[in-house]
Amino acid sequence: MRLEEHPVLDFDRGEEVVFYYNGQPITGFTHETIAAALHAAGIRTLGHSPHLHRPRGLFCAIGNCSSCFMTVDGEPNVRVCVTRVKAGMKVEEQHGKGVVL
Repeated sequence: MRLEEHPVLDFDRGEEVVFYYNGQPITGFTHETIAAALHAAGIRTLGHSPHLHRPRGLFCAIGNCSSCFMTVDGEPNVRVCVTRVKAGMKVEEQHGKGVVL
């Protein structure tokens, strides 16, 4: 679900692009965050807690917490709540604390 219009705010979604989440194609817009595009696609779980493996979703949406850490184009610990969608990017659920190899 995406906002189509707003009575007060004027916004431009940007270009429609395709990126990949765990290998599956997802449609997003270049002016929206990865988390927003995943949410619009019905994906609510962004990862799991490192110790108890509980589902994590969007929490602060301003880049302050670590609930939205994912691996983006091979880089771990990317805050997808503040990172914009790009065409062809590969987004993966991050397991554990995200180790750079």
